Amino acid sequence: MKSKVYVVGTFDTKGAELAYAKQAVIDAGAEALLVDVGTQGAGTDVDVSAAEVAAYHPEGVSAVLGLTDRGQAVAAMATALTAYLATLDDIGAVLGLGGTGNTALVTQAMRALPIGVPKLMVSTVASGNTAPYVGPNDLAMMYSVVDIAGLNAISRKVIGNAAHAVAGMALNAVPASVADRPGLGMSMFGVTTACVSQVRAEMEKTHEIYVFHATGVGGQSMEKLLDSRLVAGLIDVTTTEIADLLVGGVFPATQDRFGAAIRTGLPYAGSVGAVDMVNFGAIETVPPQFRDRRLHVHNQQVTLMRTTPDENRLIGEFIVARLNRMQGPVRFLLPLRGVSAIDTPDQPFYDPEADEALFATIRAGWQPAPNRDLVEVDAHINDPVFASALVENFRSISD
Repeated sequence: MKSKVYVVGTFDTKGAELAYAKQAVIDAGAEALLVDVGTQGAGTDVDVSAAEVAAYHPEGVSAVLGLTDRGQAVAAMATALTAYLATLDDIGAVLGLGGTGNTALVTQAMRALPIGVPKLMVSTVASGNTAPYVGPNDLAMMYSVVDIAGLNAISRKVIGNAAHAVAGMALNAVPASVADRPGLGMSMFGVTTACVSQVRAEMEKTHEIYVFHATGVGGQSMEKLLDSRLVAGLIDVTTTEIADLLVGGVFPATQDRFGAAIRTGLPYAGSVGAVDMVNFGAIETVPPQFRDRRLHVHNQQVTLMRTTPDENRLIGEFIVARLNRMQGPVRFLLPLRGVSAIDTPDQPFYDPEADEALFATIRAGWQPAPNRDLVEVDAHINDPVFASALVENFRSISD
């Protein structure tokens, strides 16, 4: 059973604290290894030296150690640590200690680990906005209360609690569940709920379904599960986060949207759900340059903006470029009669010209391949016929 706790930090500045954490893990009954990621000096009494970690950088040790620019050195060490942890098959948990620099360094490597591997970061910045450090991952952060700059009554208690927590996780690993049905990820927004509900009702007969709200981090979480192979495929109905990324909304995807399907080659069926809208907060928060656009107040906290033909061309280009890179089985479906619940003749975002700009761009950029089919359905995205088409197409590439 994987039971080693990797205690990670910059030994040149946090040596006493890291040694204390390691001993606390050992006293709690788990095996512990101290990993030095300091960039300015060689730590002593460590189990894995900074030079050993730095050797995992694609350009070697010299690309990490000896750099005069601290920011560059920390970024390079983060790359090296990510590669180093990826080689290990005995991680019971990872415990990091540090301030802003080390938090950024260690959590970057933690985020690359699969969902389910225990990850705990004791940090001076854990009481603020932790989203950049955590992302779509099961990464826990504990506020250090006092700076990690010497041992005292408070830091011993906080670090000791963290050490006992990761020791407990390493010694009591949750067994991997043996699911009777393979996992399946789906993306949903309120305006595509009818479609996803119909698809889910059919697919849950054979799959365990995980639905993700397409709020930026929701799409990232869905793809993280695919990268971790905790789902066997995706029915990615709702790709609206791309509109926010390209136009400037509050629920953006990252540039890595669709990356998990590209990397894993697992079955992927997708569509253009809700790309007719960009999301903002309350109406008064809409940026001035968009105030004269077609806006729809979804509720007091959410204002939607209709995408234009030009914006839809950019969205289509983004989507098709990534679909063309997928080497696994792919089916991408276009709902020709509307892409969201408010994109119908009697609703505020009905705009056939904008929709056609999207569809035409995807058609024009599509590169036919034996593994990929572009499927056009003369239906609205929430129509039963479209849901049935999604189910049929996913089953054709996964059964």
